[in-house]
Amino acid sequence: MSRRVDPADEAGALVARLSAIVGSSAVLVEDADLAGYVEDWRGVYRGTARCVVLPATTEQVSAVVRACVEAGVPVVPQGGNTGLCGGSVPPAGGEGAVVLALSRMRRIRDVDPANNAIEVEAGCVLRTVQEAAAAAGRLYPVSLGAEGSCQIGGTIATNAGGTGVLRYGSTRDNVLGLEVVLPDGEVWNGLNRLRKNNTGPDLKHLFIGSEGTLGVITAATLKLHPLPTSRCVAWLAVRSPADALGVLLRFQSSCGAWLSAFEMLNAAAVDKVLRQLPDRRVPLDAAYPWHVLVELEHSGSEPALAQAMEEALGAAASAGLVDDAAIAGSVAQQEAMWMVRHSVSEAFKRDGVSVSMDTAVPVAAVPEFIGRASAAAREIVPDVEILVVSHVGDGNVHFIPFFSFDRWREREDRDALDARLRDRVNRIAHGLGGTFSAEHGVGQTHTREMALFRPAVELALLRGIKRALDPAGLFNPGRLLPPGTR
Repeated sequence: MSRRVDPADEAGALVARLSAIVGSSAVLVEDADLAGYVEDWRGVYRGTARCVVLPATTEQVSAVVRACVEAGVPVVPQGGNTGLCGGSVPPAGGEGAVVLALSRMRRIRDVDPANNAIEVEAGCVLRTVQEAAAAAGRLYPVSLGAEGSCQIGGTIATNAGGTGVLRYGSTRDNVLGLEVVLPDGEVWNGLNRLRKNNTGPDLKHLFIGSEGTLGVITAATLKLHPLPTSRCVAWLAVRSPADALGVLLRFQSSCGAWLSAFEMLNAAAVDKVLRQLPDRRVPLDAAYPWHVLVELEHSGSEPALAQAMEEALGAAASAGLVDDAAIAGSVAQQEAMWMVRHSVSEAFKRDGVSVSMDTAVPVAAVPEFIGRASAAAREIVPDVEILVVSHVGDGNVHFIPFFSFDRWREREDRDALDARLRDRVNRIAHGLGGTFSAEHGVGQTHTREMALFRPAVELALLRGIKRALDPAGLFNPGRLLPPGTR
């Protein structure tokens, strides 16, 4: 059903003002046009919006924010809307927020190879940034399964992790400067390219991971790295997470900085990918209980890298840690191995309902965490299927109790069951010195956990920052901070 906007009422007056700022074609009000902006990628969260605004410049973002604040209307900044915690979906009910979508702001403003930096607008798709860096002989190392659709502003607002954290760090470690429109419409230009600037606290870190609650990121200066010229990828079969950890330690000792990724999946996760996406292939028997994808890369010779891979695998096999292994013999084979890893979210979405958790523990505690979390989940649902996808090298474990669509629909306690599983697993992670959110953010999924697991003094600091920058509480309300926080 379409909606009519009457310019005589308050909502219509705001839409008219926003249209004057960005152009009427860049303000969406019809239900059909809003659909992709008010629901998350998995279809778990759905909200309401009075309109979606698509600004083309930072100046337009500033003017839109001023108009919304003067009207007392909430603002929800949105990138590619690929998040898994509902952080970019507007709240449900009421007259609706204004969704500020930045997809038109997608310019690569400058590439500076000498300074290993690139300046981009927030609406740039991550893959576009990677390609622009590569064209200049450089690497932007943040890599995600959604890199073909997620936007840089969203990855910064959520401090996205991905598969390159082991070597290059998370998004936070790869941001040099930001341009941000604050909740009063003021523009803070912090787009410096300096590696050393000791003039007080680094303000960009207020906005990295703030999930749009403190301002709208409109541009960023990102850190680039030398572009690796050689890569070696292998797929391993191991018996347990403890054996995978043993293999990781051997690779770290023998390969050092050449080790760029170390990913682990259990057989159930691999099976979902192969069944739901039949064009995907693994080079070993999928029935092995645990699978590991390991990547080495550097700027030296390819034979040296291949030799390092073979020697590390040989040592791990001699120690009884590896049952089988396949080294990719071509770029196509490397990409096929990575395609399996990057397809897990799509496969899981097609196959059923995931109670997906984004925990992290100290690397040495990963096997213990998986064992204890599996036992706890099966105490609650004895025959539950458990999927595990882990960035073992940085301690991040996506622990996922999984249900078929029919089985999930049959349960009358879905919300309570979801809460019980999350509570038990997150408490185990916390007890091991870990966290309930490693790379996906908090959004609206984990606000309860923020209240449970973040110390009171930290929450007080976060509330104080929120009040200082957004006293009216209009920026992405109900996200990141526990309920009742403005």
